[in-house]
Amino acid sequence: MAANTADARLEERWRDILAVHARTMCEIDRALHPHGLGASDFEVLDVLASGLAASDADDHCRVQNIAGKVHLSQSALSRLIARLEKDGLVTRSVCAEDRRGVRVALTDKGRSLHSEVLPLQRDALARTLRGD
Repeated sequence: MAANTADARLEERWRDILAVHARTMCEIDRALHPHGLGASDFEVLDVLASGLAASDADDHCRVQNIAGKVHLSQSALSRLIARLEKDGLVTRSVCAEDRRGVRVALTDKGRSLHSEVLPLQRDALARTLRGD
């Protein structure tokens, strides 16, 4: 009986986490939609802007490093990066040291848009996670 109760509490806690995540992502989507971005788009731009996945000094990130920082499958991330590239927000290039790898970098337009929407994303986080 105790194990079932513990399992039920664990499952309830997991569902609460998922609900908070869903609400937060929806709030970020609403805030960024007028700027042509969604929460996942912003996540990738934010990782690139912060240098969290940078693989060298010139701010290029290997796609596999970005994949380790965002919550997208490899194929979904590849499609998202292709869309960001089409919109002029990032550039892609082949890794010189490993021709199988792809490197991604923010363009000036991407960096500018990220700076513009960063406060909107942070406000959405504050509203949903702190209850502001």
